[in-house]
Amino acid sequence: MHVNHDADAGAAPEINFDDFLKVDIRIGTIVEAEPYPEARKPAFKLKIDFGPAIGVKKSSAQIVDRYALDALPGRQVAAVVNFPPRQIGKYMSEVLTLGFADADGAVILFAPDRPVPDGSRLF
Repeated sequence: MHVNHDADAGAAPEINFDDFLKVDIRIGTIVEAEPYPEARKPAFKLKIDFGPAIGVKKSSAQIVDRYALDALPGRQVAAVVNFPPRQIGKYMSEVLTLGFADADGAVILFAPDRPVPDGSRLF
């Protein structure tokens, strides 16, 4: 699956609201961040707490250009929690942490502008 990160690209094909609801996007708090030197593209290994209903999930995130490892724990992020786990090198990523490319193409994490309960779902 190729995703276009280009800000000048047009909108994706139209979908209906039921299709949107199939994508389960939740807020979680990063509880652990580790380097991932074996990754093909520079990345960090994250453990994200999505609250009691979903729990702590693992994610590989290509965010090394804009984030210091020690600044990540405690930060809330948004992630898709209902994709099947995906093998990223030797690491099994359980959720897709969401971000946007900045003007230089580096990933900026997507997060609420105020704290919300872990596990809150986007609607």
